[in-house]
Amino acid sequence: MASAMSLKKAGWEPVIVERAPERRTGGYFIGLQDAGKHAAERLGVLPGIHIRTPEASPNWHMTKDGRRVRVAGFADQPTRPATLLRGDIEEGLWNGVDGQVEIRFGTSPVAIVERADGVDVTLDTKDGSSTIERFDLVIGADGLRFTVRKLVFGPQEKFMHSLDAVICAYQLEEQMETFRQRDGVILNQDKRSLWVFPLQDHTPTAFFAYRTKDVDAQFERPAVETLRDVFADMEPHSIVEEALEDLSNAPDYLFDSVHTVEMDRWHKGRVVLVGDSAWCLTLFSGMGATAGLMGGQQLGEALAAQNGNVPAALKSWEGACAPTLKNSARPCGSNRRCSCHRTGFSSSCADWSCASAGVISRSFQQCISRR
Repeated sequence: MASAMSLKKAGWEPVIVERAPERRTGGYFIGLQDAGKHAAERLGVLPGIHIRTPEASPNWHMTKDGRRVRVAGFADQPTRPATLLRGDIEEGLWNGVDGQVEIRFGTSPVAIVERADGVDVTLDTKDGSSTIERFDLVIGADGLRFTVRKLVFGPQEKFMHSLDAVICAYQLEEQMETFRQRDGVILNQDKRSLWVFPLQDHTPTAFFAYRTKDVDAQFERPAVETLRDVFADMEPHSIVEEALEDLSNAPDYLFDSVHTVEMDRWHKGRVVLVGDSAWCLTLFSGMGATAGLMGGQQLGEALAAQNGNVPAALKSWEGACAPTLKNSARPCGSNRRCSCHRTGFSSSCADWSCASAGVISRSFQQCISRR
């Protein structure tokens, strides 16, 4: 949506193609850095994004014997990121495209062929129909695993790199017992962690993360069963069990493996990738939402600056974005103890390879534009 809005401002006629049959309005805790706020402001949607950073929010690291140690939290970083929900950004962007940009739900690309004067895209819909349409530019903003990168750049395995880690995120029904509404909670033991991220005027997000040598095996059972085994001996276990009880009743949650995406370049002819498709930093960076907004917003401005010269604009855009994003993705190495400021988290994360990202979505989203 950020890409579509920015292209619309630059005089293009964007078409958003979304595989899902309708909007996905939910989501969990994310951070928004100043660069992301600036991009949202340039797009004109920042006032419509509901910020939920709690004031005077203490964060507690729980020791095995149940003691609480005051530590810095995500929002206490020197950059002072805003904290909110994925759905808050989605809502702000949706209000910027609804009625302004053509949006086709239940539609997916199945073939992309570049021609001398454009790109032919075969689009299939949920009702079984198929059409071939020509566009001046195709933007793949469809996430970590999906279609555009595979159709144009090659198989997923070429670009995706596993961190041998699994995460689970969901909303708690209410704050953890014995903690105040604005308290953050952190348990971190033996390559496993449980985080409770507080939010203003909303229940907190729970976030489990752990390392594993067999990622595929983690998804052979329901998430709550796998997590009960992995966290069975983590103390204080009453907090773990309380969080898992909420997971067993959660209407939706994210349970996924963690990967980075590394590519030498993000465009090929008149096809360009934006967001996790191009540079997935992983959610540990706290930069995913910021990078997605920034990349989309700057793409439209690059096209405007080059007066519609697509090759020159894509080259200019990539040259401007790449240094910042590749620096954010720089890993601090596996089997090392990573500092809190490096990862954007408040206590050290032992044995984590901390190359990171932020958009935690498997939904398909793509912007195709006509000049």
